[in-house]
Amino acid sequence: MAAIAFTPQVQRPPLPLFSTPKTPKPKTRVSLQPPSSSSSTSQLAYDPFVHQLAESLDDSLPSSSSSSSSSSLQSLRDSSVQTVLSTPWPTRKDEPFRFTDTSFIKNSQITPISRPPSFPTSPEDTQFPNLDIVDGFLVNLSNLSELPSGVYVGSLLELSDETILKRVSEFLSSSSQGDLFWSINGIGAPDLTVVYVPAGCRVENPVYLRYFANEGGDIGSHKLPLSNPRVLVLVEKGGEIGVIEEFLGGDGDKAYWVNSVLEVVVGEGGKVRHSYVQNQSVNAAHIKWTSVRQESASTYELVEISTGGKLSRHNLHVQQLGPDTITELSTLHLSAGDQTQDLHSSIVLDHPRGYSRQLHKCIVSHSEGKAVFDGNVKVNRYAQQTDGGQLTRSLLLAPRATVNVKPNLQIIADDVKCSHGAAISDLEETQLFYFLARGISLEAARRALVYSFGAEVIEGLPYPWIKTKVESQIKELLEGSS
Repeated sequence: MAAIAFTPQVQRPPLPLFSTPKTPKPKTRVSLQPPSSSSSTSQLAYDPFVHQLAESLDDSLPSSSSSSSSSSLQSLRDSSVQTVLSTPWPTRKDEPFRFTDTSFIKNSQITPISRPPSFPTSPEDTQFPNLDIVDGFLVNLSNLSELPSGVYVGSLLELSDETILKRVSEFLSSSSQGDLFWSINGIGAPDLTVVYVPAGCRVENPVYLRYFANEGGDIGSHKLPLSNPRVLVLVEKGGEIGVIEEFLGGDGDKAYWVNSVLEVVVGEGGKVRHSYVQNQSVNAAHIKWTSVRQESASTYELVEISTGGKLSRHNLHVQQLGPDTITELSTLHLSAGDQTQDLHSSIVLDHPRGYSRQLHKCIVSHSEGKAVFDGNVKVNRYAQQTDGGQLTRSLLLAPRATVNVKPNLQIIADDVKCSHGAAISDLEETQLFYFLARGISLEAARRALVYSFGAEVIEGLPYPWIKTKVESQIKELLEGSS
């Protein structure tokens, strides 16, 4: 096999798939040198496409200052670029992407978004603290005055409290659990949105994060603007907060790529209630990482509703770092068009008396729709008296609709109570007959049964207004695909 050595001193024209700013700007740059020809392992993993993407991301970033917050972001970029340069673009030959095709992203003209957009946003009709993140940039904050003393919600670049900044910097780093998309976000994130809750503080109202996609390519243009929003939720010992993430599509059915990362750190005895609603354009790529670290006796609850995107993939990693820890995950995915809805989750239990529950449901109502679930629960040697459960149920409503599920329970401890299960089916004839025998039409019966299948997850949303909003979206999508 011929070996090709890339020399940093040789000027290479940019690949046509990328669009980068042409005006050079003085700033601190990360090192983006290809691996030397003497490193055979790096050469095998080196991917020119990924390298060019990293360069275009670096060129799109604003100038860096010398503040402590900027230094923290620069450290994140430096550590992320090392991972990117040694990681090729994923293909169907890679086990984590065996059922998920990302080629439409690679074949598009990727354009990193380089400046805050001019995008009018209006606060949702709630009294909750509200943050608007547009194309990866935090552009609007409202209703923050009612937050308890010591709570910080806002931009890392505007954070002046050195104590909070020091704590945030401890967790703002590249993670070994992340993949290529995690590291791409680490290079391209223009800022970090911080939600900080001090020890013993209970925040009554949830923080509402609305993600908007403003820039987008028209159908057939192959243009794919890329944004990299990044959020860190840090709850100290005994603290408690709710977080709502809603990803919205902006105008029309434009094409764009949102590559989002959320890191959650829950201190001892703390609690985070996380609601995640994804309703982006049906021509968009939505790739999200959620990484959760739970200290002893802490609680993390997630309710996820995902209906948008041509390709939507959620990588969810939860690690219990102490005993008596509670993790509850509920997910509903709906593929009502030519879409792929993908959840790859990992729960790692390392300490005694851990508790975890995971419920995954998906509905594929279109003949070209697809859903993927790869859920791994690992109970390690010292996680004795663990109580773990995992259940995935899928509903296929159209010919050629596809679902690939891989529930996986790995148990090394010997004193545990764990279970998992999987079921894939269409609606049961006996259930339909029950409705028909009572004079209810077949169409109404199917509609009621399909909605009730997902209602178990929707009912878990802790706030009535977002629950009502999601119910309307689900019913509209189901009626449109029937």
